[in-house]
Amino acid sequence: MLTLEAQIEAVLFWKAEPLTISELAQALVQTEVEINQALGTLSTQLHDRGLALVRTGDEVMLGTAKEAGELIEHLTKEELAREIGKAGLETLTVILYRGSVSRAEIDYIRGVNSSFILRNLLILGLVDKIPNPADARSFLYRPTFELFSWLGVKESAELPDYQRVMAELTPPTVATS
Repeated sequence: MLTLEAQIEAVLFWKAEPLTISELAQALVQTEVEINQALGTLSTQLHDRGLALVRTGDEVMLGTAKEAGELIEHLTKEELAREIGKAGLETLTVILYRGSVSRAEIDYIRGVNSSFILRNLLILGLVDKIPNPADARSFLYRPTFELFSWLGVKESAELPDYQRVMAELTPPTVATS
C-alpha cells in the first residue's frame, strides 16, 4: 500500500492542475489535517529533486523545481518552435503585434484560413480566446501572459521592430466619398 504522501503525489501528477486541500482529502478519504501533514512531508521528500510542491492559499499542485527553470525554459522554447511551424509562427506574430485580433483579421493578413492554427495555439496555451465586445458573434485572440513570459517581454511594444511591423500589419485606410 502506498503512503499517503505517495498517493498525494500520484493524484497531483495525474491531475496536472491545482487541487484544494479539501478535494485531496475527499479523494483520498482523509482529513484535511492528515492531508496537510502529508503535504509537509512530501514537500521535504521532494527537496533536491526535479519536482516541487507548489502551494498558493488552499490549493496545491506539482511543478518543476525552481532550479530546473532554465532547463525547462530552454526545452519549452525548442518544443514550441518545432511544434507550431511556419504557419503557427506567422499567426502568433500577427496576434503578438496586433494584440486582440479577430480570426477574420488574421485570415486577411495571412491570406489563408487560420482556424486550425488558432486551435493549436489555444491548446498550447500561447493565445487566449475572448468575446469580441464589438461583435457578440465573434471572438478575439490575444497572447497569453505565459507567452510574454517565455519571450521575456512585458508588453507587445517591447517586441523587436514593433513600430515597423505594426505599420506593415495595419491596412491602409480607404477614403470614402
